[in-house]
Amino acid sequence: MQVILRTDIAGLGYKNDILEVKAGYGRNYLIPQGFAVMATESNKKQLAENLKQAAHKAEKIKKDAEDLAAAIGDLTVQIAAKAGDSGKIFGRVTSIQISEALKAKGFDVDRKKITVEDVKTIGTYKATLDLHKEVKHVVTVNVVAEA
Repeated sequence: MQVILRTDIAGLGYKNDILEVKAGYGRNYLIPQGFAVMATESNKKQLAENLKQAAHKAEKIKKDAEDLAAAIGDLTVQIAAKAGDSGKIFGRVTSIQISEALKAKGFDVDRKKITVEDVKTIGTYKATLDLHKEVKHVVTVNVVAEA
């Protein structure tokens, strides 16, 4: 079954992508939740017209994402966490904490656009910022023990 996505869905695709999905997934989840519409000929023509009109706006959004990635550069974010003597932290470092640390440095990145490996010990990790469907940026996260 072919569908046209209305929103970005992690692991599936981005807004306005035409995708082939299993029929049950499309009928029972994507379409009722409003995440997608059926990819009929009329919907495809409407999508093409909308994309043509939105091309200029999309270019500006992409340029803004590239500018943000350039501004962030090779930034290292430091996050303090409670840790035991062995270096294992209590709880874990999440994308919310990384988002707040970036916001403190002056960069507003939505927590949903940050992916980070499972952080359970003190050390240095890499977090990927999904700023645009064509712009991804890697930030170093340094996890240190709270004093």
